[in-house]
Amino acid sequence: MEQSFKKPKKGEELIGNVVDMAYGGKGIVKINMGKLDYIVFISNTITGQEIKYKIIKRKENYAEGRLLEIKKRSEIEKKIPYQSISGAPYSTLEISYQHQLKKRQVFELMTKIGGIQSVENKFKSFIESPKIWHYRNKMDYSFSSIGYNQKSKEIVDEFSLGFKKINTWWIVENLEKDSGLFDKNWEDSIKEIRNYCTKTGLPAWNIPQKKGFFRNLVVRKSIINNNFLIELITSSENITKFKPDEFSKKILELHPNRITGIIHTINDNISDRVDYSKVNSKLLFGSNKISESILNLNFEISMSSFFQTNPKSAERLYSQVYDYVFEKNISENDIILDLFCGTGTITQIIASKNPNLKVIGVDIVEKAIDNAIKSTHKNKISNASFFTGDVGKFLYQNNELINKISSVIIDPPRSGVSKKSLKKIIELNTKKIIYVSCDPSTQARDINFLEQNGYELIKFSIIDQFPHTYHIETIVLLQKKDL
Repeated sequence: MEQSFKKPKKGEELIGNVVDMAYGGKGIVKINMGKLDYIVFISNTITGQEIKYKIIKRKENYAEGRLLEIKKRSEIEKKIPYQSISGAPYSTLEISYQHQLKKRQVFELMTKIGGIQSVENKFKSFIESPKIWHYRNKMDYSFSSIGYNQKSKEIVDEFSLGFKKINTWWIVENLEKDSGLFDKNWEDSIKEIRNYCTKTGLPAWNIPQKKGFFRNLVVRKSIINNNFLIELITSSENITKFKPDEFSKKILELHPNRITGIIHTINDNISDRVDYSKVNSKLLFGSNKISESILNLNFEISMSSFFQTNPKSAERLYSQVYDYVFEKNISENDIILDLFCGTGTITQIIASKNPNLKVIGVDIVEKAIDNAIKSTHKNKISNASFFTGDVGKFLYQNNELINKISSVIIDPPRSGVSKKSLKKIIELNTKKIIYVSCDPSTQARDINFLEQNGYELIKFSIIDQFPHTYHIETIVLLQKKDL
């Protein structure tokens, strides 16, 4: 604990001990101010670590810091046989500790933000991921001309391919071996792909200067088929010097019989986020889609589609959602509404098991809905329909659904549901709302609003979709109070 009686200044560098961990991957350092402690939140730190950090934002009662160096590891950390990466800050913690931490944090959010009393009485279960290592089906690797030397702890000018260094957006640490999160054979080959790209003479993307050629390498894996869909994202700078056939040949040599397709996408936008309606994508080899199976249903997934990152864990998530939907008997002619449905996984699971029900899926991503419709045909499901568009607008344009929906399933983005859309959901007068969230803080906020407007939290479950990260998935069942 810091022995200081002055509040730190912005830009000041300090050394302290992490005494606790808050939601969102933020460690807590307390600075002794005499009678009261001054709190500093530092992302990606772990209880028990001694760290060097820099104050980046200062408020009256707390500050935010940026991790500069871990001076001493925590006693609760363990050695792992994988390369630690910024996307998995909890990889050195026992999985049981991670589960306890996530459960405690969700309870605190439900109480403080959601205003839920006796949270433990509403809690149903903690659902663990079937696999805690090598569970992901998608990875996005970054190229950069600015790297980081792990041994010398120095920033270096060199062709790099891997993941952004923790708390930076312009420095990339080379991935030298398996991170433990994706496919081992693929990640062990990343250094060979990096060496090949380096030898082309074309530069890696300079992130601050927004120039260069190689930008990103995105990989989707089909768990069911054990194969890959590859997307190389580059700029058009010196594009004539790039030999796509040679790149494809290299990938195919490294992973014979495991490549479903290879895509080359040219993105000249400043942002790394790819708007597929505005970029040029060319299929270099095979197919531009990959197949996956969840609960015996087959899905076609393109690079732009949202699909659960941990499909085996997603099966447990969807099974829990299904149980909440059918918590009480549902009439044969009822309508289920699945909002933010993505590729329509839960829509199809419910429809396939209940052919007399009508199930409607809505999502704003056109490609995802296209894939959902194709999967529905492939799975021979006739009682599911899909609509492309903003969820709020869909609800405003379909007032005829009021009093006709028995259950609404919500699986929104991290920001939660807008108040306007929540009001329209309430107007539907549905019996039940099943709310799936990847951010329990915004979910707790929305639960508070729903409870003030006629609904009651009946029960909730926590699911560890993303082991070794601070991300938490929650499934909540709310019911109309006057039932």
